[in-house]
Amino acid sequence: MYIYSMKQALTKAAFLLSLLCMVSCSNKAQTTDDLAKVKLPPGFHISYFAKNITGARSLAIGAKGTIFVGTKDFDKVYALVDANNDGVADKQYVVAKGMNTPNGVAFHNGSLYIAEISKVWRIDNIEQNLANPPKPVLVYDKFPTDAHHGWKYIAFGPDGKLYVPVGAPCNICDESGKDPRYASITRMNPDGTGQEVYAKGIRNTVGFDWHPLTKELWFTDNGRDLMGDDFPPDELNCAPAKGMHFGYPYRHGDNVPDPEYGRKYACSECMPPVAKLQAHVAALGMKFYTGNMFPQEYKNQVFIPEHGSWNRTDPDGYRITLVRLNGNKEKSYEIFADGWLQGRTPWGRPVDLLVLKDGSMLVSDDMNHAVYRITYTKK
Repeated sequence: MYIYSMKQALTKAAFLLSLLCMVSCSNKAQTTDDLAKVKLPPGFHISYFAKNITGARSLAIGAKGTIFVGTKDFDKVYALVDANNDGVADKQYVVAKGMNTPNGVAFHNGSLYIAEISKVWRIDNIEQNLANPPKPVLVYDKFPTDAHHGWKYIAFGPDGKLYVPVGAPCNICDESGKDPRYASITRMNPDGTGQEVYAKGIRNTVGFDWHPLTKELWFTDNGRDLMGDDFPPDELNCAPAKGMHFGYPYRHGDNVPDPEYGRKYACSECMPPVAKLQAHVAALGMKFYTGNMFPQEYKNQVFIPEHGSWNRTDPDGYRITLVRLNGNKEKSYEIFADGWLQGRTPWGRPVDLLVLKDGSMLVSDDMNHAVYRITYTKK
């Protein structure tokens, strides 16, 4: 189960090389013909909110409706403005540049927070100064400097604290003795003080949100590699209280021992996932749908952009899935939008989601360098 053949390895290597080339080298025009390939449930529509947003990743919204976009493989943070409210960004700004993997963005009390690999910055009064933003203020600079799983997704919780994950600096390892923040979600005050580990045993989360009714933290987690095409699953988890352990690196999925680390720690109190997602799909910026545009059946349900596999024999993901809930339990796990993967060739990779005040949903794509808008129209 854990050993791939040379043919499989070469197949994956060829796919990965083509994927890297498409991400970094493509200058293909962004057209509505591409969007026609995206399949959605009846009544739903997808359009371009913004094009030419190089490496678009994490999304955040300001008090005045400005959309902020972080990047991972590039050094910029963008701001998008839909001035006439027609569902298309009229203006684009670069509000930060020269940063080291500024993947994470969050908005709080008029300020834009940006997370690099080892630092968090703050730009004050940002929406009043998009064309000429103030100099960033350093909030915190003591996170590990590892590039492996070092990019960060950040968000402010209902408690007013900034939540910042620290990924495992490897595929599979136990580095908690070196730094207890590895493989965890931390939180801190907006000024960078009072940092603590909120949840641990989390290999690499690049997306989390709080349930709109219970205010509990939910997050996706990417499972380890090199245990086969279909194991372990990516996960959707719920952490309603501080101090919970979610298994990594000792257990995967429903308490399945890791072949390398499973004997080192019983992990009898490890939390099982709410939903086991398809293996290796790279589940990222999950969001609860809180708007009123979509049909009522989607209210408070979980949407997950699956960025797409890089080392699976047959590529999977490159889509948006939906986990329907019954309380805090999975009712179903289904595809909501797909078509970014055509055969073995992807032309886009969904990353993050954002629900707007009108109930529409934005989707970032770091391969097609775009932000899409999904809407619903009653027949």
